[in-house]
Parts: sequence; structure tokens; C-alpha cells
Amino acid sequence: MKNIIIPVDFSTHSEYALKTGAIIAKKHNATLHVLHMLELSDSLISYSANENKNEMMFLLALTKKKFEPFLDKDFLEDVKVEALIKHHKVYKEVDALAQKVNADLIIMGSHGLMAHEGIFAGSNAEKMVRNSNTPVLTVKSDPKNFDLKNVVLATDLSAQSVAAYKKALDIFDTLGSSIQLVYVNRPHHNFISTREFKELTREFAKAGGTDQVEFIAGYTVEDGLFEYAHDVKSDCVAVSTHARKGISHFFKGSISEDVANHSKLPVMSFKI
Repeated sequence: MKNIIIPVDFSTHSEYALKTGAIIAKKHNATLHVLHMLELSDSLISYSANENKNEMMFLLALTKKKFEPFLDKDFLEDVKVEALIKHHKVYKEVDALAQKVNADLIIMGSHGLMAHEGIFAGSNAEKMVRNSNTPVLTVKSDPKNFDLKNVVLATDLSAQSVAAYKKALDIFDTLGSSIQLVYVNRPHHNFISTREFKELTREFAKAGGTDQVEFIAGYTVEDGLFEYAHDVKSDCVAVSTHARKGISHFFKGSISEDVANHSKLPVMSFKI
């Protein structure tokens, strides 16, 4: 765990992400790349009129002025921090930076369903999770006593999800976390018998996964996942996403974005 990217809009929720990043960075001697996007349009950037140049310079100066107090925090003491300002859209800039620094993790603060503006509003956050090849950790609250010792990872036991499972194993092993893999059986959505579950598990293990999977029930995947996570006192829930269809389709059939929007726990996502 050497490089962590934290997109910020200077809000309270982005400070939660920064605090979370600081906790992880101190444990692993990692660098925090704190990134703010001006989100300027291509036309504004490419157009050479003095008025547009003046607007860009004003926004740049304003952002630099905000960065200094935002990063002047006691919890960042002894943490290596690099502040960056980019011009374009959030998810594109983050993806480019992730490739450049070989990022291990992206941490985002999230308002969940309460977001109405800023970089953590629905479309930007969803595109980040959907398109990022780097695992994304979403946090919604002040990370007091933050730890990732016990993680619940949802799976649909498909062969396509094995790669995401292995990616999850790698990063959680680095973070010192133990993973409990779960399959949520739903009464009205692809309900399967115990025998069918055992067969799916065998095939999943043969494809490179594992046969250590907990078989749980829930009216929806998110309900079953949250209930189980609560029962085992999990520190985080983890899911896989599909680049084209987004978080609402990481299982066979469909699943709502409630996992990301409603979870009180941090959510780690891995792209299939």
C-alpha cells in the first residue's frame, strides 16, 4: 500500500476521506495524493480569450487558497501528502492519476442519497466506482476507531467475479483484513436450493475462487448483506461492479445502488 488517491471538494465528507486515508497511510507508510478538480469545460480550457483565462486563473488561485487550511490538520502529521489541482472531470482525472502513480486505492467521501452538489453527487461518484480499475473505498462518516479487520464480501459465484475476488484478497491481505465471502439467496430473484448453491460454490472454487462461502438469505442482496455484516460486526462491506452497467448490475439480474447509498459502513468496490 504505497499510493492512495483522495478526490476532495473541501467538504466535511471529503475530510472524512482524508482522515481515513491518513489512518491507512500511517500504518503502511503510504503517500496521499489529494486531488481537487476544477471541472472546467474543454471549451473554456481551449478558448484563448483573456476573459476565460482570467476566470481560470481566479479559480486556480481560489483553490490553492482553500488547500492550505484544508491540509493543515493534526491527523496529517507525519503523513506524506501531495496536493494536486486538475482541470477536467473527476473520474477521468482520477483514473489518469491512478495509472501515473500506480495507485493502490482511491478513497472518496460520500453523502449517499443526500448529495445534491459537488464532486460526490450521484453521477460523478457512480462513474468513479464504475470505471475505476483501482479499488474504491467510500466512507460517509467520521472514521473514529477506523479499522478494516473484518470485511464481508458479496459474490454471485460467477466465473467472471473470480478476478474481482482475487483483487479483493490482495488488497485486504495488505490491509490486514480477514474476508468472509457471502452469497445472498433471494426469494424472488434467482432463488437457488442448497444443492444448487453447493454446485455453484464448487464451480467457483474450480475457476480460482474458494469454497468457503457463507449461504445467507435476504429479500434483497443489500438487506441480506447489511444484516449479516451487522451480526458479525463487520468493519466494511465489499462488492464487485461491472464497468458497463455499473454498481446496479454486479450480480446476475440486478441489484439496486442501495449498497453504496444506504450502507453505514465503508464500502469497497472492485471492477469486474
